[in-house]
Amino acid sequence: MKKAEKAEKAVNEGVHREVSSGAALDAEGVWSGSWVAERLGVELVGEDRLTDLLGLALRRNPKRAHLLVSNVLGKHVPQSPSVVYGHGVELGRRVRELLGAEEAGRAVVLGYAETATGLGHSVADGLGLAPYLHSTRRPVAGLAAAGGFEEAHSHATSHLLLPEDPALLTGDGPLVLVDDEFSTGNTVLNTVRDLHGRYPRRRYVVVALVDMRSAEDAGRLEGFAREIGARVDLVAAASGTVRLPEGVLEKGQELVARYESESAAEGRTSDAAPSWPVAPRGGAAYRHSPAPLGQRPPGARGTARTTPTGPHPDGNRIDLHWPADLPDGARHGFTPAHRERLEAALPGMAARIADALPVDARRVHVLGFEELMYAPLRLAHELERTAGVEVRYSTTTRSPVLAVDDPGYAIRTRLAFPAHDDPADGPGERYVYNVAGAGFDAVVAVVDSAGDTPALHAPDGLLARLAAHTPRVLLAVIPSYAPERPSMLPEPLRGPAFSSYAPEEVGWLLQDLSDVTLEAPTEEREEAIQSGGAHYAESLPVEYQPSERYQELFHAALDDSAARIAQATGVVTETVLAERGPRPVLVSLARAGTPVGILMRRWAQHRHGLDLPHYAVSIVRGRGIDANALRWLAAHHDPRDVVFVDGWTGKGAITRELAQALEEFEKSDGITGFSPEIAVLADPGSCVRTYGTREDFLIPSACLNSTVSGLISRTVLRADLVGPHDFHGAKFYRELTGTDVSVTFLDAVSARFPEVEDAACAQAKELLAADRSPTWEGWAAVERICEEYGIHDVNLVKPGVGETTRVLLRRVPWKILARAGAGSDLDHVRLLAEQRGVPVEEAADLPYTCVGLIHPKYTRGATGADGKAVSV
Repeated sequence: MKKAEKAEKAVNEGVHREVSSGAALDAEGVWSGSWVAERLGVELVGEDRLTDLLGLALRRNPKRAHLLVSNVLGKHVPQSPSVVYGHGVELGRRVRELLGAEEAGRAVVLGYAETATGLGHSVADGLGLAPYLHSTRRPVAGLAAAGGFEEAHSHATSHLLLPEDPALLTGDGPLVLVDDEFSTGNTVLNTVRDLHGRYPRRRYVVVALVDMRSAEDAGRLEGFAREIGARVDLVAAASGTVRLPEGVLEKGQELVARYESESAAEGRTSDAAPSWPVAPRGGAAYRHSPAPLGQRPPGARGTARTTPTGPHPDGNRIDLHWPADLPDGARHGFTPAHRERLEAALPGMAARIADALPVDARRVHVLGFEELMYAPLRLAHELERTAGVEVRYSTTTRSPVLAVDDPGYAIRTRLAFPAHDDPADGPGERYVYNVAGAGFDAVVAVVDSAGDTPALHAPDGLLARLAAHTPRVLLAVIPSYAPERPSMLPEPLRGPAFSSYAPEEVGWLLQDLSDVTLEAPTEEREEAIQSGGAHYAESLPVEYQPSERYQELFHAALDDSAARIAQATGVVTETVLAERGPRPVLVSLARAGTPVGILMRRWAQHRHGLDLPHYAVSIVRGRGIDANALRWLAAHHDPRDVVFVDGWTGKGAITRELAQALEEFEKSDGITGFSPEIAVLADPGSCVRTYGTREDFLIPSACLNSTVSGLISRTVLRADLVGPHDFHGAKFYRELTGTDVSVTFLDAVSARFPEVEDAACAQAKELLAADRSPTWEGWAAVERICEEYGIHDVNLVKPGVGETTRVLLRRVPWKILARAGAGSDLDHVRLLAEQRGVPVEEAADLPYTCVGLIHPKYTRGATGADGKAVSV
């Protein structure tokens, strides 16, 4: 028999066939919701089983006063673990029947924190050992979320999805969503909306112990399913609805306030209910009984002890011998292989708990810890099955609920204690319900190691609270599972150690290769690139050193165009802030995008007082964007806030490269949210929606290489230099400091911000209201040029002033096509073409000011029209 089959057999044999026990009635047949129903007029309408499965209570919550208290979930009401586990497994079996064997074999189960984490795990067991993940409210530093959503009615709303293997959610098999109750459907809608946008699939199954939706809410889910084009099924143990009279929220809040006020006025206190009083006690001390706890009043009978009667709980640790590297739950995913290991280890761990119990113990409570529900449940279930004692199970919770010691009320007693796991949302009270005074001979508290803190062992901590109500408190600690994180990536490089920019202007997500010789003669590089023997990003061209005449052209061009560039900077920045604000993370595509990203950052600071984060990352045509840089960004910022920035567009190759690379990254890493849209200063090719202008004009930063880009080379990607956990590389040319004009360029442009401010804002407002859809006019023009000039590869055609300049500085140019009548914008192009012996031809119908053509049939020595090399 295969391991998976053995594990499933163990599950089946361990589940009691009868899962309908645990009715919410006491021994005299009083429903544990009658107290609330009588006072507030709340009604449960539907199947007869509803009042068996549910009781009612009141809670401190501004959105919903009443609380449906499940008697079979194992959260608020101590219950037989076989009943709790059996209900979940039975629901899983029903899902398997609904889906059929083939679809069930491809399903993934997702449960909700904190209440349904154990239920979802049990459903996964019943479904057929499906992989399982539950949401969490406990973030993990350095681990990017694969999704998230809000639970509107909850006291703690933010849910994170943190799978160790992001591929867990990327398949197209059915997704089974498990919650304890399905009340309005809002939580499920929020989840499916978030996940379907990231990982679309054809089928969803919603599973709940009770379906309490109104007819209107049911119709809303059906409409949503049609909207996304997916099938959504529902499986529930019972269904009905809650009838709430008008003003029930206010009445409930008044009732809670009255109890609190009476308690404060009379000075009553209780360890079992520290903030709220309990109703008058009615009867003798609570006695041991073999009857299921759910079938009799679970409240306290007798006076709570103020000090433990047994040894101090700190001395009562149980070493479970939890298997190494076995996850404590499904916060980061739980696979069939994990389940096999757990099933094999359960008998031994339960035996260790049994050995630690008092010899005369007859009734034992196993207490889980917030999201840690499944492991304590399975330990309790195995203890119940093998130890010959009556076992009950429940967990601690974040939910503040009013405790009233009345047979008709679901929450009879309450213990409050400080949070002890250093929660991300700060300190606060946590609670245990219906355990105080319930006559347990021992309580076994099961926590993960993140919760085994001094606060747990403090005089007012959980263990001391429990010790006041039971002769023996035992503690079992399960190691908190820490996902294997990607190797730690270094912090961004910053000037002056790397680049001539100020450290706050940009952080480079690159590795420093300054000490490596990477330059090769232009002719050698071109021959290797075109022959397929090397990729252009595996080496660097020799840095062009401008002549005195060329430097004069640069400064003249800067004087002429600074205001024009300043206005384009303002337009693109205002557009980004309006559409992607209020605090975007600027990520420039190194290196041409870096000066533009710094200018945009300066505009945001000048105009709005914003201090925007700005980074530079590498993107390589044919190789994609640096995935490690994306991982670093996702670990430090919300990917949805990232705005990619470049200097200009040519034909749109990088635009397409980025979109494809991000799509592949989502599939490989499961990290979503990065937008492929690029913000550029100039978009002459009509390739993007976010731009400062679509005119093709001279941007002086295109005239030079590193000396206008912080003295940083173009990026390098070579297997012997860049490992799988490294950023792409680049060099810092410190030796060129004497000719560096990087900051000169930035200062000249940003000095013109005040004079163009009004015009830029007005233009941005017009663009935001206009249709800015890309027409890809430039790409069409490039294809026409390829056909006319017999060029076999569109990558040899470089349109626009910026790209033409790059051809002349880095590649082996063949021809320059110039639009008729182009003026001073092409002075530097004409000079470089003259120096390299390249003809400049006028062409009609160009959407660009000029286009550079790389020699299409290059062999070493060919440069210009005559095929002879020309020295630079």
